[in-house]
Amino acid sequence: MAKTKTQRKPATPKRKKKTSNSNYIFKWIMLIIIAVALIIFATGNITINSEKQHTEAQFDDLTSVATAPQTPEHLVSYSAMTVSFNPKLHIPNWVSWELTRQETEGTLPRKDRFLCDDLVPGCPDHWDYSYSGYDRGHMAPAADMKWSEKAMEESFLLTNICPQAKSLNSGTWKKLEDKCRTWAQIDSAIIIVCGPIVTDPIKEYIGDSRVAVPQRFFKAIISPYANTPRGIGFIMPNAKVPGGMQAAAVTIDSIEAVTGHDLFHALPDDLEATLESQCRFHTWSTLRPRQQ
Repeated sequence: MAKTKTQRKPATPKRKKKTSNSNYIFKWIMLIIIAVALIIFATGNITINSEKQHTEAQFDDLTSVATAPQTPEHLVSYSAMTVSFNPKLHIPNWVSWELTRQETEGTLPRKDRFLCDDLVPGCPDHWDYSYSGYDRGHMAPAADMKWSEKAMEESFLLTNICPQAKSLNSGTWKKLEDKCRTWAQIDSAIIIVCGPIVTDPIKEYIGDSRVAVPQRFFKAIISPYANTPRGIGFIMPNAKVPGGMQAAAVTIDSIEAVTGHDLFHALPDDLEATLESQCRFHTWSTLRPRQQ
């Protein structure tokens, strides 16, 4: 019996157990290395996409605008902008959108195909502008939409367009659009609301649809996520702007007083009051994009 017990206790299993433990330790080390690598990769990916995730979570409310009371309105939410369309005047009351640093890096070509949005009451046709002497002026510019083919196409819908004098559309208005893209690159994201001032008397109409020709336009910009949050507004005549952007700079409060709209009302009251009372053009104009 003793001999039989001795035969049932070979030394080999103990050696196998030691080898197995070594393998387990090696596997755990490899798993830890892989986990650390994945964490590093994920952290880098989060850093790359953080500004977009950040804005997607918070900009929906901040781009909302309370339109002036008794103003005709058909509200449309497109993929990259929200439009309050005026079916009586056949132009937008306002257009709002967010612009991130990543979006300014889009490379899609400009479409240049203006279309009526048949789902929106009162939307004019592109030929209403033909031979009118006015440009089809974008509110949300096509150059802000180069990151998405759908957003680019929607920017050419006539719900986003107003009759603009060429001297404005290709002059100070365009320069301000370019500046907005620079500011988005600097602060990672900004929010923009712009449109015609429909409270001004309408003195001219164009096309068979009788599209109203605005006398003035406004643009309001906030950078709520910058280290020092900023806000500024602009009011420009539908003509060449004497003095350029600096002369057109106003507070957002001034825009609200003229239009009757309540812009950025989703901001906390104290932040809204601060941003809408600012008109520090030099603070904005001296900002420069980060060096890559």
